[in-house]
Amino acid sequence: MKKAIKAACGDLAGECLIARDLVPGIDRKKMTDIFFDIADLQYVSIDNVSFSFDKTEKSFDSRHEYKKARAKYYKTAYKKLNDDFKKGVDDIIARMNSSLGEQQKAANKARAEK
Repeated sequence: MKKAIKAACGDLAGECLIARDLVPGIDRKKMTDIFFDIADLQYVSIDNVSFSFDKTEKSFDSRHEYKKARAKYYKTAYKKLNDDFKKGVDDIIARMNSSLGEQQKAANKARAEK
């Protein structure tokens, strides 16, 4: 999970730097700010990957109930982590797109209509 987060954030950061340096009319200040927000997203997401089930098998009537509760806990925790990360990525992509100049936005719109 940590490797996937690092890879996704690294790809986003690379796209951000390339766009900042090569796309004419882009808001360079916004792109620099977004670059640092990507680093923050990576740090927070990786920090949140490590969690553990806070109950022991003795807290349940049977081993089956313990395994069931533990599986539910991890499923919920990973879903929340994934949802939070996806929301952060979607926000960054929207901000990257909004930093494009009008000429580039018009060119992208024309390509999408084809």
